[in-house]
Amino acid sequence: MDKFILALDQGTTSSRAAIFNRQGRILALAKQEFPQIYPRPGWVEHNPLDIWKSQLASCRSALKMADLKPEQIAAIGITNQRETTVLWERDTGKPVYNAIVWQCRRTAEYCEKLIGNGQESLIRNKTGLLPDPYFSASKIRWILDNVPGLQDRALKGEICFGTIDSWLLFNLTGNHLTDPSNASRTMLFNIRTGKWDRELLKLFDIPVQILPEIKPSSGLFGHTAKGLLGVEIPICSVIGDQQAALFGQCCFTPGSAKSTYGTGCFTLVNTGKTPVASKNRLLTTVAWDLGDGLEYALEGAVFVGGAVIQWLRDEMKLIKAAAESEKLAHSVKNSGGVYVVPAFVGLGAPYWNPNARGSILGLTRGTNPAHIARAALESIAFQCADLISAFESDIGGKIELLRADGGAAANAFLMQFQADLLDIPLELPSVPETTALGAAYLAGLHTGYWKDQAEISANWIPVERFVSRMKPEERRRMTANWHKAVNATLSFLPE
Repeated sequence: MDKFILALDQGTTSSRAAIFNRQGRILALAKQEFPQIYPRPGWVEHNPLDIWKSQLASCRSALKMADLKPEQIAAIGITNQRETTVLWERDTGKPVYNAIVWQCRRTAEYCEKLIGNGQESLIRNKTGLLPDPYFSASKIRWILDNVPGLQDRALKGEICFGTIDSWLLFNLTGNHLTDPSNASRTMLFNIRTGKWDRELLKLFDIPVQILPEIKPSSGLFGHTAKGLLGVEIPICSVIGDQQAALFGQCCFTPGSAKSTYGTGCFTLVNTGKTPVASKNRLLTTVAWDLGDGLEYALEGAVFVGGAVIQWLRDEMKLIKAAAESEKLAHSVKNSGGVYVVPAFVGLGAPYWNPNARGSILGLTRGTNPAHIARAALESIAFQCADLISAFESDIGGKIELLRADGGAAANAFLMQFQADLLDIPLELPSVPETTALGAAYLAGLHTGYWKDQAEISANWIPVERFVSRMKPEERRRMTANWHKAVNATLSFLPE
């Protein structure tokens, strides 16, 4: 009987399930969306039960689509939206509040107070992160403060905290566990000791009793309850979504890099067994643990990546469909000196300026919609090039190759311009579902479905490769003008 790996890919707007064969190819992919909840401006929540039900439904659908029996699943891997925070009752499994999503900014004032009280260096040194509402700790604190009696119940051990991986594991197996890649995004995990940090727990006044046990990313996390999928199936990997994509792109060696071009852009560079402290306000994070110790990555985030294409479509009405942006960009020889800085929600790494606002510079009487569309697409590549430059400064060496994935990576104009700016090859994978694939690979490694990373690497086949066609002087000129545009944008501080 042929065996396969099932990957659960729990995202911000949908829960997906993918079934992979030994060649790393997809047999079936099922997806179920769930509601987004916006109680106030800047607040984002999910109903944890919606997440669980949609994930279970997608698993069952994938098995049906592939026409497989549950016994044919050798192992399950889990990957998930990171930082999103759930607290639930240990005895009943009932959530005590909605999940507070990674995008939610409700704890911004709390985090500003941490910085004002001089806690930034402590947090940075222990966690590799910046004090920000993005991460889980302040979200936990908010729930404990705002659900009556919850702090006391937490101290008694009645309450569990988890990121989405832990929440899914608890529902699938009854076990309260996580892995280091997810733990490293909570702002409570010491990336050097590999343990929950008591000084940070004291700082946030979070009881240690609510935290999950940390297990290696590739290892046994338990078995699914028989009634869920028909048989007990071992769950053999857990990993955060961006780290999963790094693994799925086979970026196993220090200096190897991937960039995911989604609504935002997330770029990660493998730094091996050594955590690299960034001098450029990048994040130091755990990549994974294969059972032989932590491996690390540097991470940078662009807040507005593919979202600028949505802006062209929905707000500017320059295109009717996202795919039209490529054709429109190609309709002009260049951007006509126009630069778009899409700081719609501030600027991410390496600038980290939440107060910046977007701008269009270099307009002339001859500027037309195609110039603006082209400049908007180019802005995605410029922002990612800034990240790569910061990475190279931090690791003290050049990144030789970038592997790309995500929805906006389908835009050939963008990918070519990115290769032009970076002056390094850029490759797209033949299997675009790199996040789910990374979770599958980690599960299969533990069970022996795949022998080692060398066998996995042999599965990686580029479907397209872009190399730079830009002259050095043109690259230097455009990059310098982009930085002038960013500086002009940062200097604009409306009252």
